[in-house]
Amino acid sequence: MSHQHNHDHDHGHGHDHHHEHVEAEGSWRDAEDDRPLSVARRRFLAGLGIAAAGSAAFADPAAAHEPERPSRPVNPWNGHDRWYAGDHHIHTQYSPGAQYEVATQVAKAREHGLDWLVITDHGGVAHQKFSVDLVAPDIEKARRRYRDTLVYQGLEWNIPGAEHATVFLPPGRSTVDILRAFEAAYDGGVLSTPVSQGGKGLIARATSSDGEPYALAALRYLEAQVLAGRTEVALMFANHPARRGLDSPHELRGWRDAAPGVAVGMEGAPGHQAAGIPAANGGRGGARGFYEGAPNADSFPGYQPSALENPYRTYGGFDWMTAKVGGLWDSLLAEGRPWWVTSTSDSHQVHRDTFVPGTQDHNTTGSRGAPVDTGKPQVYGDYWPGSYSSTLVGARSKSYVDVMRGLQGGKVVAVHGGLVDGLDLRVRSGLDGRGVTIGGRTFVERGGDVEVVVEVRLARRPNFGGVVPRLAKLDLIGGPVTGPAADRDALSAPGTEVLKTFEVARTARGTVRFTHTFRAVETSFYLRLRGGDGNRLTAAGGPVVDVIGDADPWSDLWCYANPVFIDVV
Repeated sequence: MSHQHNHDHDHGHGHDHHHEHVEAEGSWRDAEDDRPLSVARRRFLAGLGIAAAGSAAFADPAAAHEPERPSRPVNPWNGHDRWYAGDHHIHTQYSPGAQYEVATQVAKAREHGLDWLVITDHGGVAHQKFSVDLVAPDIEKARRRYRDTLVYQGLEWNIPGAEHATVFLPPGRSTVDILRAFEAAYDGGVLSTPVSQGGKGLIARATSSDGEPYALAALRYLEAQVLAGRTEVALMFANHPARRGLDSPHELRGWRDAAPGVAVGMEGAPGHQAAGIPAANGGRGGARGFYEGAPNADSFPGYQPSALENPYRTYGGFDWMTAKVGGLWDSLLAEGRPWWVTSTSDSHQVHRDTFVPGTQDHNTTGSRGAPVDTGKPQVYGDYWPGSYSSTLVGARSKSYVDVMRGLQGGKVVAVHGGLVDGLDLRVRSGLDGRGVTIGGRTFVERGGDVEVVVEVRLARRPNFGGVVPRLAKLDLIGGPVTGPAADRDALSAPGTEVLKTFEVARTARGTVRFTHTFRAVETSFYLRLRGGDGNRLTAAGGPVVDVIGDADPWSDLWCYANPVFIDVV
């Protein structure tokens, strides 16, 4: 994989709930009836390698879809993929805590090497009533002005009963209508706001557990829009999943099961990375990602901090769910459950920028108005899109739908600080001589061998922190695929470990190549890759918990590639 630029900016709590609720247009429930939509859904699931399930699976979050072995390899390797850098979590003046115009965010994203980006202003009553419609023409203008950059319209969904998520669609005649209807029916902020204030008043709080059924219904609604032909694809990524401990393991599993083609992953690394810059260095002196909280009434109790581990902190800038080997992400992968990780900016207000928010009342207008230039650098917690975080996506072409298909299929690498310029993974066996790449699935005969080949394009030029980053090592991590967990709140995979560490010579330049062969394979397993600059490591070679007030993001860089699954046949 290498990141190809097409412009001149190559810079290197399951609860029963009985409130009456009106479904948004296009909703449906019974997956086993003979309506064309239901038939299409079963074909859709089969194409994703997911076993179709009866309607009971939708009514009961504990009823899991079991992975079904696809008939041919997924994400076949071809050696010349084009990969596109992007960011699916960006805010504008149409969010209450942000300030920039759409055109500014798009221009800055291009300047920092991004090929695609998603505008995701905060959901809620004001956004649903005003902002969805206000931002649409601004996005259209940006698309016309910057024709070499893909600009998606989405929103940051307040997941009922949980945290936030990116939801987005490709441009289309129904895009704005779908987003507006989705938000009105299923946003936690709308559902928890009293009717007297313009909301629905159906749940206690946006994050209270009585909202969980609405989240599942919301994802099924989006999937229904795809199956009905109103949009070609719709995607959801859970944002900063461990920040407040709100996304319980059973919710993550429930989202994936409810709509496997929509709910496909989470931010492996949150935005707000500049928030960790020490105050002595002119920074905010907080926590990377604003991960500085503690459990609250709606947090999953299994995420209890201890003297040795704190799920509410980042580790090398990455969310604890992703960074812990054998942790929650691995518990999902050990089930054979595709679940991808990304890296975003969550850009609201950029550190050292001179602008402050406009003076309009967002609650009554849906906009902060144009930002105001103070002429003085401000202390904020964010970076511009692409200047620190990047999500590299493998796609057949630089088109709206193809990039979303790449995200949907897990052909994704999350990178901080330009640590690598590219990464190519090839996993193959005697049954699949061509092999598969990131996000893929392949097969091996019991007792056969599996060859892994990794080629990494090392950084060639300074990043936006002013230094040429150096990849010191690459960890090959993996574990057995043991099938669906009996406990829907399982958050560990005891069989997962670092299987091999490849050291990168300090004198290495250009592309480095590593190989490893698993011999006489007897059980199905998965693999994933993690790279680091080696500056801050635990005794086991993993990322160290970030210290609040002293976490310069540029001095501790990591990248994560999504998994490959290997089925024994």
